Amino acid sequence: MSEKLDPSQIMQMGMGFFASKTLLSAVELGLFSFLADQPKTRSEIESKLELHKRASTDFLDALVSLGMLKREGDGDKSKYSNTAETKCFLDRKSPMYIGGMLEMASARLYRHWSDLTEGLRTGKPQNEIKSSKNNEDLFAALYSNPAKLEGFLAAMAGVQKGNFMMLAEKFDFTKYKTLCDLGGAGAAFSIAVAKKHPSLKITSFDLAEALPIATRNIKEAEVTEQVTPVAGDFFKDSIPKASVISMGNILHDWGLAEKKALIKKVYDALPVGGCFIAIENIIDDERRKNTFGLLMSLNMLIETENGFDYTGTQFQSWCQEAGFKSIEFMQLTGPTSAAIAYK
Repeated sequence: MSEKLDPSQIMQMGMGFFASKTLLSAVELGLFSFLADQPKTRSEIESKLELHKRASTDFLDALVSLGMLKREGDGDKSKYSNTAETKCFLDRKSPMYIGGMLEMASARLYRHWSDLTEGLRTGKPQNEIKSSKNNEDLFAALYSNPAKLEGFLAAMAGVQKGNFMMLAEKFDFTKYKTLCDLGGAGAAFSIAVAKKHPSLKITSFDLAEALPIATRNIKEAEVTEQVTPVAGDFFKDSIPKASVISMGNILHDWGLAEKKALIKKVYDALPVGGCFIAIENIIDDERRKNTFGLLMSLNMLIETENGFDYTGTQFQSWCQEAGFKSIEFMQLTGPTSAAIAYK
């Protein structure tokens, strides 16, 4: 061969689930929260987390090697502590906690993704609904179970919190008086915008099962005068009128026909001069760079009947078909963007 080939990237990716599940288990066990206050010895961690002595050293040192923990010293007297990133993002008491998504990944997605090959061959979901006798979709299953719904909404809010805060900071909401967040879940986006723009009147719109969670979060955030939770189904019911209508990770849940129907429904509900904001992992038009967006689209294969993530050009064509005059994109954190269409 004229060039020296290296299989290390193939092996690292192929065996990547080793590292992934090690981190997911650490989050599930609450390791990073236990280490939030001060460094701990291996024996202290074993006792608190009920770890077996055979497993604990390799588990903790693997996390050190992966850059998820720091260790001072060697042997039994060594102490483990969080990195700056795990302290910020994986301590459950941190306002920037994103571990809810990882907890859900450990409890649900990790197992469902083991059936990806079947999903690739059948085009069918590989989650809980695969064995459902009622042919219910993911959201019907989640919204019918209060405990699962609470966990799901917390996971979604945690992973999007940074994007919501950045959009509230970067987008000029001062031009508008009202905002309606469709599929508002626990009202995380509504609260983020309310904190930054106190004159804006906001509606968080979702199915009735989510209202108690949204109401509680709104009260705890002390924005009850500004944010109103409203029950409804955005496919069946009228969308509340507002000068800005938003959707955070909603469009990718649905097939093309539903996507277009929702966009047209939003267009009809907006006044002239209003805008539609979709917060998604927009895939680059060449479909080469936004790896997370592409993998998230595969996750929609696992989780939904027809959902998929999409490119900026696709979003633009759907919005223009609905009647929107101009479209722009705003980069948020990591792979996430805000796609903004103006009426």
